[in-house]
Amino acid sequence: MEQRIAVLGIVLDNPEMSQSVNAILHEYSDVIIGRMGIPYREKNVSVISVAVDTDADKISALTGKLGKLNGVNVKAAISKK
Repeated sequence: MEQRIAVLGIVLDNPEMSQSVNAILHEYSDVIIGRMGIPYREKNVSVISVAVDTDADKISALTGKLGKLNGVNVKAAISKK
């Protein structure tokens, strides 16, 4: 399958889920290019952006696992080439 570059936008409405999110991201550490996390304490949310380089199936699997977590919202922007 063809490799894609993607950016995942993750919003944790429930910051207590950060350990679960980190565990899932660790499973996919071999495809992660970089990551930035921003705790927004005034709103009690966390925002994480993750850049990955992998095939579309793995991107879908990663976003699917994250999206199943309670209080975690995730969207992916995927390159066309």
